[in-house]
Amino acid sequence: MAASAGPIVPNGDDEVIEVLPAAAGDRGEDKRLRQQLAARPGDATLAVRVAQRDLDRARQAGDPRFAGLALAALRPWPDAATAPADVLLMQATLQQYLHEFDASVASLRQLLARPGEAGRAQAWLTLATVLRVQARYAESDEACRRVATAGAELHAAACLAENAALRGEVAAARRSFEALLARPGLPPVTQGWLLTSLAELEERERRSAAADAAYRRVLALGPDTYAAIAYADFLIAQGRPAEALATLKPELRTDAVLLRLAIAGSRAKAATASADAAEMRERIALANQRPEAKKFHGREQAMFALFVEAAPARALSLARGNVEQQREPLDVLLLAEAAKASGDPAAIDEARRLKAALGLHDRRIDALL
Repeated sequence: MAASAGPIVPNGDDEVIEVLPAAAGDRGEDKRLRQQLAARPGDATLAVRVAQRDLDRARQAGDPRFAGLALAALRPWPDAATAPADVLLMQATLQQYLHEFDASVASLRQLLARPGEAGRAQAWLTLATVLRVQARYAESDEACRRVATAGAELHAAACLAENAALRGEVAAARRSFEALLARPGLPPVTQGWLLTSLAELEERERRSAAADAAYRRVLALGPDTYAAIAYADFLIAQGRPAEALATLKPELRTDAVLLRLAIAGSRAKAATASADAAEMRERIALANQRPEAKKFHGREQAMFALFVEAAPARALSLARGNVEQQREPLDVLLLAEAAKASGDPAAIDEARRLKAALGLHDRRIDALL
């Protein structure tokens, strides 16, 4: 969930609410900042700035190695109990990015338990997001409510609506998103976040026309890689792979984008399909040289095995490992798709029981199981 705009009110003049991403070609500034940090390794404000730039690059490129550089900038503060608040929040955000969700929750709870830190809206919102990824919806609700008490009412309302939709309170969640979108003067990035959440809600409801319209509204606002990937997944599922290819054409060829290009290309019988699949296969082989690869790339590897290589047994194994780490609707859907493709009744029952245990509402999964 993006949270980079809207009424998050700082508690003081020195609180950082947002750091703008580094431009892709701004390597000179990166070098200058690193030289400054080498001279002043105990400067927490500078270290957080450097780490944020590296995290932005990791997200832009889909490459966790940049997150490793970000962690290196925070190395002078190994003890969460004594780390400055901004450092601890950045560490938690990096842990979230690296799929170390339990560690991220622990860091955020430690930060928010400190005197005077309970008013950090961004920390509460990050905590709500991580708990949602783990399908801990009731705990996420509580963090969402604390976002409101910290001064970010719009973000809190959207946060609660996302959780409500996932639990099946779809009509109420839809009304909430529509009411938030009707507010005058919303920045485009906030509109895009709300519309993407609405599109995903409609997609889970199998309301294809409504989902399609919401995704198109997001992308009409301007470039949005997350929305482009989500819309491509929707288009592929709808049997419209050529449109998925067109949607992804302007995007940087990150692993997530390349995976969808390989899937859509194979289904559209595009001339680029074989080369895209080969490149993705090479990237997976390279990633698997790192021990954390299946934790960080389990979803993508399972999708590649299932939808490109037609290897449902391997996809099922990867999907099982993936849902141990993250349990967003796409992860549970992928487990169900792999189980169905494998023809294993026990695996199908496993997916059904997991969905029920999480309390997840998703009509796409219901249709499979």
